[in-house]
Amino acid sequence: MGFSPDFLEEIRSRLPASEVVGKKVRLVRKGREHSGLCPFHNEKSPSFTVNDDKAFYHCFGCGAHGDIIRFVTETEGLSFPEAVERLAGQAGLPMPEYTPEDRVKTEKRKNLYDVMEAATQWFQSQLRTRAGKEGLDYLLRRGLSEPTIRNFRLGFSQDSRTALKDAMLARDGITEDMLVEAGLLIRPEVDPHDPPGTAKETYDRFRHRVMFPITDRQGRVVAFGGRALSSDAKAKYLNSPETPLFHKGRLLYNLAGARKAAYDIGRVLVAEGYMDVIALAQAGFDYAVAPLGTAVTEEQIGELWRLAPEPLLCFDGDRAGLKAAERVVERALPLLKPGHSLRFVYLPEGEDPDSFVQGHGARAFSQLLEEGKPLATVLWNMLIRETPAETPEQRAGLQQSIQQTLAEIKHETIRGYYQNDFRKRLQKYLGEEVLPENLSPDRPSNGARGGDSGENRFVRLDKSRSWKSRGAPKEPEYGVRTLKDTARGKVGARVLLDLERLMILTILNHPFLLEAHHEDLAVCDFESQELDKLRNEIIRISIRDSDLDRESLHRHLIDQGYGKAIEVIFDQEVLKADWFAWPDAALQDVEQGWLHVVNRKRLFVLEKEKQAVEQELAENMTDEVFARFQALNAEIEDARRVEASMDEYGIASGKRSSS
Repeated sequence: MGFSPDFLEEIRSRLPASEVVGKKVRLVRKGREHSGLCPFHNEKSPSFTVNDDKAFYHCFGCGAHGDIIRFVTETEGLSFPEAVERLAGQAGLPMPEYTPEDRVKTEKRKNLYDVMEAATQWFQSQLRTRAGKEGLDYLLRRGLSEPTIRNFRLGFSQDSRTALKDAMLARDGITEDMLVEAGLLIRPEVDPHDPPGTAKETYDRFRHRVMFPITDRQGRVVAFGGRALSSDAKAKYLNSPETPLFHKGRLLYNLAGARKAAYDIGRVLVAEGYMDVIALAQAGFDYAVAPLGTAVTEEQIGELWRLAPEPLLCFDGDRAGLKAAERVVERALPLLKPGHSLRFVYLPEGEDPDSFVQGHGARAFSQLLEEGKPLATVLWNMLIRETPAETPEQRAGLQQSIQQTLAEIKHETIRGYYQNDFRKRLQKYLGEEVLPENLSPDRPSNGARGGDSGENRFVRLDKSRSWKSRGAPKEPEYGVRTLKDTARGKVGARVLLDLERLMILTILNHPFLLEAHHEDLAVCDFESQELDKLRNEIIRISIRDSDLDRESLHRHLIDQGYGKAIEVIFDQEVLKADWFAWPDAALQDVEQGWLHVVNRKRLFVLEKEKQAVEQELAENMTDEVFARFQALNAEIEDARRVEASMDEYGIASGKRSSS
């Protein structure tokens, strides 16, 4: 379902961000903003702000940010269309009209939901019949309780070709074609040698099986899985085919049931099959889900990240389990984003979650979860397991394999951290001070934007190459201690202009900052009107295109008429000493340096505001003015503490990363 930008903007304009967020967070108004305790991480002092002016929320503690639609999807686990529908209702806006074809499809889907619900109830009823006793006994033997069987709506399909078909067609409004489209009946293909007009009888897809209803995110039954009770069945487990309601690569078993528990504790567990999920839920792990007969897909990884930032994936400890984990790692690398990853839990060989919990208990399984391995460790083990490193040629092959694998990580900052981490691991593994050039943070890989140069060259670590020894840039004349003095007159205006230019210059050369620090740029008003226009255009472009690189950002801005403004910024001599702003800087230095400049600008503006309040206080000593004066003092002290911690990092003293 698509929504026009105008429709989404109308929702945002009708609903103040503080009104939507305020339903989940206790907010206190502070000037133009509201603040409160962040709902996305545990904190004792408020670092979460909501700005109605800009229709954004932002947490300075964990970096969470977005608009009201993002807030609803993140806090309530709704999909984007579901969140839009809910907010549109709150705003009093009707949902956009569909085309006649869309309306037909929507009506058909509604009818199919009714069909699937009717089939679920029928399968449930059959479990309690004499014929269904075999299925019920199987479930009880597997250790499931009656409440669990009812909660997961488990059922039974008779050993008959037409039992379901006959029962459904006896109901009003259900047709044979609907049952075929819902995946409940199979319509055999007509043999080309049969006489014209020959029609073969449809028959039940699921026969003599224990039935597991599969629901969508809203809890509606959209498909079934069936576990065979006959030893001669061609397939032990059988799933519904792809239908208008069911796309197995997008859904997860028990997604609707696990959502609330996963949100409450910030954890989601991925098991292999239906019985694992059900047994875990019965043992108290009600945040478990499972893929639907396939390896975990990219879409399912995205769905898992909506439930928790670091899902736990449970695999058998045998060779097949290791291979399954490797497939997930390969699919996850291009999708990695700040704050989101995966952890892997390996069971003892011969065990699955169901057998482990029943044999060892819930406490032992909880301990196993705590020992989950991070994705980086699993990836490293995977690479060294597959590639020997006894000879120089083999070591070169390992280096190339690492380089090519890390190039799959699309997010520039994450790729840089992985390169740094794996460089250290490789040094320790090889036991010598010889490192791959393309894994060094001094020379970040092009990654997904172009790969390596085709050569596998090694560079011996040389202390003379560290950035600390290349000559520190000159100390800016507007250091922290002079900000209060320079906040006055022409000198202050020039300092502020240089800070704003430096912020823009760093973004122009390192657009990856926009993903993690979009809000920092969005809430920072510029004094220079020209630079503020450029800032707003950069924000607009980044919202439209979330995967910007340096060249595409420059091209967008030049196309919009900002070529001269960019040229002026790049020509500023005073900025050329700020090494972190330029393209060859290490990624860690870039981010730290940019945040340092943002804080300097904040401190500069606060000092300027304080001077105005001091003047007002001299003329009109009231409680209100004095309260503003105290609040500004507190903010200034906070900004100075941040400044001091960043000075330790080395920005103000001219130190650079030597890693």
